[in-house]
Order: sequence, then C-alpha cells, then structure tokens
Amino acid sequence: MGGSLSKCFDPNGARYEIPTFPWRLAPDGYATRRQLRARGLRPGGQPVAAQILRPRYRHGPLVAYLYRIDRAKPVRPMTPGRRVALAKAMLARRTCPTCRTDAGYVIPASLGTCVPCAYPDDQRTA
Repeated sequence: MGGSLSKCFDPNGARYEIPTFPWRLAPDGYATRRQLRARGLRPGGQPVAAQILRPRYRHGPLVAYLYRIDRAKPVRPMTPGRRVALAKAMLARRTCPTCRTDAGYVIPASLGTCVPCAYPDDQRTA
C-alpha cells in the first residue's frame, strides 16, 4: 500500500476510533447513506459503523461514513400529509419575493429573487 493509502487503512479503529478503509475498498456489508437509499433503506438510528477516507494533497481527506446494511431499516413511505408539506415548501422556494410569481425553478440564493427581477435591464434589451 502506498504512503497515503496506508494512512487511510485502520480496520481495527486504533487511529480513528472507528474502522477506517481507503476509498472504494470498504468491505461488504457496509454502505453510505446514498447507497442505502438506492436500495430503499435508511440507517434507522444506528451509529456510524465505519468510514472511508479519500486522501487529498492540499486539503484534509474526504470522509464518507458507512452504516451496516443488515441493521438498516426500510425507507418510510410518503404519506399524503408529507407530500402536501413538501409541495408547499417547494412552492415557497420557487416564489419570487419581489414579484410574487412562481418562477418555475428554485430561486438562486445568490440572487434572492427571480432572474428577471434581479436583472431588469438585461430583460428589456433581450
């Protein structure tokens, strides 16, 4: 194993307090949150079981936490009330605070308003 990969290999948890593996070399039976979600599962309250590290030269390593697949629970189904609440939240993110119209897209946080309200001069010339 290379110098940077050996720093990421700690299967007993002596250095990092939890089992640590290099990027893409995690053993079977572990998955990240996204991998669990792709299987229709969720961590279900279990603690982080392991981690994988990806070394970087200019910054600290990238960390991904792993959960045990056998302890994961199925994703909760979408209820009608949750669906309504999610639709209202998305409508609020699409509504421009200046002109109060549905922009049809999520308003960028950097602008704070829809694009026509943020750049009114550019819209007249176009």
